[in-house]
Formats: sequence, C-alpha cells, structure tokens
Amino acid sequence: MSAPGVGFEYPPQEVSWLKRDALLFANSIGAKADELHFLYELHPNFAVFPTYSLILPFKHTDQETIDFYARTQATPIPGVPKFDSRRAVDGQRKITILKPLPPTSAGKKFQLRNTVIGVYDKGKAGSVVETEQSIVDENGEVYTKTVSSGFMVGQGNWGGPKGPSAVNYPPPQGKKPDAVHVVQTTAETALLYRLNGDYNPLHATPEPGQKMGFGGVIIHGLFSWNTAAHGILRELGGSDPKNLREFQARFASPVLPGDKLTTEIWRTGNIEDGFEEVRFVTTNNRGKVVLSNGRCLLKVTGSKSKL
Repeated sequence: MSAPGVGFEYPPQEVSWLKRDALLFANSIGAKADELHFLYELHPNFAVFPTYSLILPFKHTDQETIDFYARTQATPIPGVPKFDSRRAVDGQRKITILKPLPPTSAGKKFQLRNTVIGVYDKGKAGSVVETEQSIVDENGEVYTKTVSSGFMVGQGNWGGPKGPSAVNYPPPQGKKPDAVHVVQTTAETALLYRLNGDYNPLHATPEPGQKMGFGGVIIHGLFSWNTAAHGILRELGGSDPKNLREFQARFASPVLPGDKLTTEIWRTGNIEDGFEEVRFVTTNNRGKVVLSNGRCLLKVTGSKSKL
C-alpha cells in the first residue's frame, strides 16, 4: 500500500432490493405523479431511479431496520485510527452509471465491492475516508461505481497524509441558470428518506446532532444530493433514466428540516461520449450553499416530457 489504508478491500457484501424499495426511493426524493415510470410498478417503462445504488451500502439485503452505528463500525481499516462513526458526515459523492439496475434484484445475485482509495488527516478538523463502491452481479458485470468520501469530525491529527487538493467545478460566471428546481423539505423529510436503509440516528433524533455542533437533527446529505439528481434529470433530461451517466456533488453545509432547497442548473455545451456536462449549485432559503462542486453528464432533451 502506498499510504495508510489505501487498497484495503472490505469483504464483499450481498445486496438486494425489491420493486417496493425502488418505489419508496423515488417517492422519498420527490418524483412526481407525471413520472409514473419511477412510481408505478406496472408502468411499461418502470425503472429504478438511476442513483438508487447509493443506498445499497447502507441497506445490504435488509427489509428491517438496523443498528447503524454497529454496522458502520464493523470493519476497521488497517493502518489508520479506528474512527467513531457517530461523529461522521458525508463529504462528497460521484456516481458513474455503467448499466441500469433491474427493477428488482430477484433472480440474480448482486454484491457491493468496496475499496479504500485514501485516508487523509485534516488536522484538528478531522479525517477524510475515500472509497470506491461498485455494484456487481454474479457474472462480474459492474452496474455502477461510486467514489465516496466521509468526514470524521474532530478525528484528525494522527500523522496521516493530508491528501490531494480537490478538483472544483464552479458554475459559469455571469450566466443565468438554464433551469431551476425547488424542493421544500419538512420536519418529516428525513424520517421518510431513512426508510430506504440509511438509519443514521443523526437524521431522526436531536442528540447526535447536538453533540456534533449542528444543534439537532439534520437531513441526510444524500437526500439533498438525490433530489438534485432528480431535479436535473426532470428539468433537462426528460425524466429518462438512460439520460444520466455521471453525477457528483460536495456536501457543503447541513440541511435542516423545513429548509427550501433551490438547485440552479447550467448547461456548458461540453460533450463527452454523447453526454453534455451540466453544472449546478444547491442553496437553502438562507442563501447558504448546501451542495457545491455539482457536475453531471446528461443527455439533454430540452423538454420536460416524461416517459
């Protein structure tokens, strides 16, 4: 290994989902009644929302609730401190969609394969753990790859590498957004989203957030991330799941229950393998950026037509 933890592979983990899981996920991230291909299992084009695989590292094969802390503490990374998952928040996610997931995993076997890319010491502020998570079927075919970073709050100063500088994707300067998508959260938003399998108590009861300095409950960063993905696909991609190839954003600040989230979306005109680079920023109703570094590769349809 070139640095502490790099290349460590977690044990492969079986993952599964039902059509009901796909329906719940689409509902929880704001799919609309005119997007029945995400919300009605008998629709001729019924599909799993393309970013759904991000929930599988939390869900595994479960249909019941789980002990979030016990699961995330289960496998320590050799060569680095044993971090406390009760003081961890999301840093950034980037998903690459290579093949759409089937509406249900029934009849096939799927695995989560998870490899450490780097563990970085950011001093007093904390540490960053970066991994690549792949969803793979029994034939070894890769459906999605996700590069994830988690920030271990206040768990730094252990002498590890500082890590590389992040690549930034700012929105175009002086240009009005090509589309805007607005999501109004409620006190119940995180309580619904967690039923997908992400049962972190930070998003349900105030005590963890109080201890971490957030003042109480915060909404899952991946809720905001996934609602932005849905908004961009809806506004510019015709809600067609085949039109989304890559999607990424950095979690810039916490989202509180009741926040209104506004995602401003810009086309760049840059084309990669038939997909256009689109950039975006999500802010709350207090004008604070909650998702930065937003970038995706999208086949732009230029309309809101649904399947």
